Amino acid sequence: MILPIVAYGDPVLRKKAKDITSEYPKLDELITNMWETMYNAHGVGLAAPQVGLPIRVFMVDTTPFADDDELTEAEQKQLDGFKKVFINATIEEENGKEWDFNEGCLSIPDIREDVKRKPEITINYLDEDFKTHTETYDGLLARVIQHEYDHIEGVLFTDKLSTLKKRLIKNRLDKISKGKISVDYRMRFPNIKKGR
Repeated sequence: MILPIVAYGDPVLRKKAKDITSEYPKLDELITNMWETMYNAHGVGLAAPQVGLPIRVFMVDTTPFADDDELTEAEQKQLDGFKKVFINATIEEENGKEWDFNEGCLSIPDIREDVKRKPEITINYLDEDFKTHTETYDGLLARVIQHEYDHIEGVLFTDKLSTLKKRLIKNRLDKISKGKISVDYRMRFPNIKKGR
């Protein structure tokens, strides 16, 4: 089932999400619905707060990036078919020299900006079977994971922009929260004016 994606301005996107246990009700169904929602919106990642749930669950599928000709063959191979669910994740460390990459977000449609992030991360998480993993990722893969991880920490990519950039996009962000935007996927807008 395709869920509505929560738009910028909704308080759920600002909450630090809570860990869950394997007893979480209908978790398999939620994960299936989140995959469907993400693919429907042509995303490469989706976090539970983006569908209105303040829980530490996110997923990534970087396969669409594998066709990018600007990437090396090794990078394309790394991204192709990388599909994972991360539960109760914690980034243990971030290493290397920060680099810029143009990011967007399903909760903030039509706004893309360059964001600085460290190139390598080590992350601890549970998979859908609640098995523990500690893994290290780098490059674009690390970046997609960092972006989704930020969502479960209540952080948006726009928070990482300079004060000037934030001022320049403020009106566009306000319009998104009020639903004054055209998107080709279901969204829930926090500040939409209710009709009579």
